[in-house]
Amino acid sequence: MNILLHPSYFPSISHFVAMAKADTITFEMEDNFQKQTNRNRMYIYSPNGIQMLNIPVKHSTEPHQKFKDVRIENDFDWRKNHFKSLEAAYRTSPFFEYFEDDIRRIFEKKHEFIMDLNFQTIEIVTECLGAKFNFEKTTEYFHDANGLTDYRSLVNGKKDLSVFEPYTQVFDDKHGFLNNLSILDLLFNEGRYAVEYLKSQNL
Repeated sequence: MNILLHPSYFPSISHFVAMAKADTITFEMEDNFQKQTNRNRMYIYSPNGIQMLNIPVKHSTEPHQKFKDVRIENDFDWRKNHFKSLEAAYRTSPFFEYFEDDIRRIFEKKHEFIMDLNFQTIEIVTECLGAKFNFEKTTEYFHDANGLTDYRSLVNGKKDLSVFEPYTQVFDDKHGFLNNLSILDLLFNEGRYAVEYLKSQNL
């Protein structure tokens, strides 16, 4: 299977299920930025339940701005806040300490463009998983996927109706199983067993 995906921020589990099952992965590089999608947000399991972590972006005067041209608003200390939230959510998970230094590296670098940050999150998580994914990047925008299985809609969390088998989560005794969070939730709770989990799930 050859798939087409958006590079999102610490992508959802559904993104990685698609990647784990794919022969080749192509990332969409030429689309317009859309607000309120996982292009610049992720969802984690906090002590109070589901929590959204959002990257602030610089507003453009252009009515249609390409996603690859969107800059991060670094006047806010969002990186520190995001990592603190991850610590509060996953410090007691089985594998947080094992992967902590790898994930922290992402928040210690000040990226200018969201697209670059997103690719780093995907690359580092892939390393943590011990997985290998071959991917390409689009050079022009096509409305139709042209022979690829089109998973671009997964970047819009509201349209992503994927349901996966439960695994143990840190606060599931309080709030039950929360489905299809950021890949970090699976990584911190299952470690490298996460790869087998991803391969066993269906989209």
